[in-house]
Amino acid sequence: MSHDPVTQPRAGQRWHPAWTVAAVTLGALVAAAAFRSSTGALLEPIESEFGWSRATTSGAVSLNLVLYGLVAPFAAALMERWGVRRIVAAALLSIALASAATTVMTAPWQLWLLWGLVIGVGTGSMALVFGAIVANRWFHARRGLVMGIFSAANATGQLVFLPAIAWTAGHHGWRAAAYITVGLALVMATLVWFFLHDHPTARGLLPYGAAEGYAVDAPSHGAGESPVGAAFRVLRRASGTWAFWALLLTFWVCGWSTNGLIQTHFIPAAHDHGMPQTTAAWLLALVGIFDIAGTIASGWLTDRVDSRWLLAIYYGGRGLSLLAIDAVLAPGIEPGMWVFIVFYGLDWVATVPPTVALCRQHFGVADSGVVFGWVFASHMVGAGIGASVAGWLRTTTGSYSSAWILAAVLCFISVALALSIRRTSPRNPALGA
Repeated sequence: MSHDPVTQPRAGQRWHPAWTVAAVTLGALVAAAAFRSSTGALLEPIESEFGWSRATTSGAVSLNLVLYGLVAPFAAALMERWGVRRIVAAALLSIALASAATTVMTAPWQLWLLWGLVIGVGTGSMALVFGAIVANRWFHARRGLVMGIFSAANATGQLVFLPAIAWTAGHHGWRAAAYITVGLALVMATLVWFFLHDHPTARGLLPYGAAEGYAVDAPSHGAGESPVGAAFRVLRRASGTWAFWALLLTFWVCGWSTNGLIQTHFIPAAHDHGMPQTTAAWLLALVGIFDIAGTIASGWLTDRVDSRWLLAIYYGGRGLSLLAIDAVLAPGIEPGMWVFIVFYGLDWVATVPPTVALCRQHFGVADSGVVFGWVFASHMVGAGIGASVAGWLRTTTGSYSSAWILAAVLCFISVALALSIRRTSPRNPALGA
């Protein structure tokens, strides 16, 4: 524990700096999401120009998704050791440089290197584990709500940038669309460097909502412990509990059924049914609108409702949605498609706030960031496998029907896994501590 003299903001100072840090964190997460949401809109233009197969491009996306997840626990440990600001700024710069380099690529291995490796590591270094660390450090009250807002960053990036990227790719070429990501990443790297403080104690403050005398949790690893060693030490400790494995498996399914399946393959699947690509991109962006509302509402509920039941409801609803998607895809936008967009959007990443809360409840604030990093790694491994399996099923069967059914079954299994997690009593249920 740290016992440095820390206080709340001075009397009359209504704006807690935690909200400035949260705003910059949200912007950085949106910047990372801008690239990941663009892959579905850029697949076909790149394939058309270079003559590459769907298996080739999907493989690069899968590598990106897997690395995006696998880097997360090590990034969390690096943030604990060397500071959040340095790691996030470096990650944004790497995204900008690699995105710019894709505009001059000529071979599939370059796509795999830039999209898959470099940007996978860059986005993984500032995945939702980054948001979890900021929320746990800077907020005592409203943690669930803040984590819900951070979780909505992916939807915000999708909503704001996907239509623009799809339109730009269609009218000015995919290279022009890639520069949107470059510009956004550079702007956010600058803001992060100047406004993202690592910890409230660096400003002589308590976390938002903490009372005087609050003991600030410090990371449990020693000053001489390497980030890699810390990440694996926390993994060894957490892996001895069923809660960890249940969270790992459910989040694996979450990644499969969202980033891996819908984000990567919805636009191509809609195009298979005769829907124009730009129309499908707008529909995927609408998922982002409802995702923002659903995820923030989930954060609010996480501060008040048993997180295990929230996860069961979310995965059950997602499974039902996936069983219905084949019936609503058509050349035009049928009424049933609107139901799917609204329902799936509300459920998209609503799983994140309760998952983060369960990590904190079972493993403590000090280690919960790294634990969530490992859980998030499983999310993106699931996304990578899901993207490849869906692409393989589309190639071998000629449709995505089997991919929808398989993902639905996995979601129903996740309902049982979520309810199997042992219930704990938070230190302060009202605050989700």
